[in-house]
Amino acid sequence: MQLKIYNSLSGEKEIFKPILEGTAGMYVCGPTVYSNVHLGNVRTFMSFDFIYRSLVHLDYKVRYVRNITDAGHLTDDGDVDNDRFVKQSRLEKLEPMEIVQKYTVDFHKVLDAFNLLPPTIEPTATGHILEQIELTQKLIEKGFAYESNGSVYFDVLEYNKQGLNYGELSRRNIEELFANTRDLDGQHEKKNPQDFALWKAASPAHIMRWNSPWGEGFPGWHLECTAMSTKYLGDNFDIHGGGMDLKFPHHECEVAQGKACNDVAPVNYWMHANMLTMNGQRMSKSTGNYILPMQLVSGQNDFFEKPFHPAIVRFNFMQAHYRSVLDISNEAMMASEKGYHRLMDAMKILAEYTTESTESDWDVALWKEKCYEALTDDFNSPVLIAHLFEAVNFIFKLKDGKASVSVSDLDELQKLMDAFVFEVLGLQNIEENNNEKLDETLQVLIELRAQAKKAKNFELSDQIRDRLLEKGIQLKDGREGTTYSLI
Repeated sequence: MQLKIYNSLSGEKEIFKPILEGTAGMYVCGPTVYSNVHLGNVRTFMSFDFIYRSLVHLDYKVRYVRNITDAGHLTDDGDVDNDRFVKQSRLEKLEPMEIVQKYTVDFHKVLDAFNLLPPTIEPTATGHILEQIELTQKLIEKGFAYESNGSVYFDVLEYNKQGLNYGELSRRNIEELFANTRDLDGQHEKKNPQDFALWKAASPAHIMRWNSPWGEGFPGWHLECTAMSTKYLGDNFDIHGGGMDLKFPHHECEVAQGKACNDVAPVNYWMHANMLTMNGQRMSKSTGNYILPMQLVSGQNDFFEKPFHPAIVRFNFMQAHYRSVLDISNEAMMASEKGYHRLMDAMKILAEYTTESTESDWDVALWKEKCYEALTDDFNSPVLIAHLFEAVNFIFKLKDGKASVSVSDLDELQKLMDAFVFEVLGLQNIEENNNEKLDETLQVLIELRAQAKKAKNFELSDQIRDRLLEKGIQLKDGREGTTYSLI
């Protein structure tokens, strides 16, 4: 089956034709690490994790690049002194790079909890200052950028004069943009209000700064992604992803920078994940309709009646197409929990089921075809899940003796369900994870008991053994160490 991808640039589903057959280069805009990652951000990154997993499952060799923005990110008012990293460092009384490290670690922990695979390359903006300076110099040389008071701006009007089209991705009219835009970012520096910064001069109060041909400063946000994506994927690559909110101006500026600098469209397929709402409303700190990812997992919030395991949250998120708005609520999460457990019960039944039948009363081959139709139709996770539950219903019929399956069909069904549920959707079996945690915890207690015995603290050693026995866990000492068994 041919893979079709909805391309934001054309506004249509297109057959995916990679630049190099059998491979896929994908860049996804990563986090700006000045605060905890938002639940809406998790939804976006999870959407592209699913897309990444799907591409791999479809036998593409994928180079997946997702950056870390750790410098040069201004607030919307364009005030250099309100750089988010600098502002947060003052609030927390930490160095800016301590802020970067703190929230990068938090980002990775949260994504690990939701079982997101790491990208193949994860570059940082601060690690690519030289590349950004070189890109800026090239744009100046080609007449698409100009220096003003130590800052460098991209000349949007000149870009359009050269027959290019700033606004093509977001479908915005350049004349309307100029008419409706106030100059909030250097009123006396820029030729036109719509011009955007490639390099910003650092004010005396600005902490994060680097030397450049134009003086000390820091890179513009839009330039970072162009520098990192083209370095690792080439001047023209297959897929660029991100949240819907990044389409303009961020991705629009990336298109312009790439075309102006390298004389080629940087990306063939632009993909955008839609937003996350809660209880039918946009999530916002100012309105109080807001929750962090791990607050949903821990239950420490005022919106949900109980904690929800990350696997259940992931299952909930996967039930909406990545281009659709996803609304979460207590009722939706409770329903997802019920559906998740039914799916996992079916997976357990299927794993243990055996047959000697030579016939099936369910068409596994047709079901397989429908699953791949969903997966290759712009990564349609909700339709894929609906087909998986057709299999779930069949599995319960098998258990109750109301259906039959041949040996070959059973083998195919087991392999496909494992692949779709665990590898493609990225779901985890909570029960298996709990068993792993139990084993890790018991190993810690066994080590503590061994240390107690070595220190001749036999009272503590016996206490650990006896308390575990009370809980139904028996320790057995042998020549090769201590093992345990459940009784």
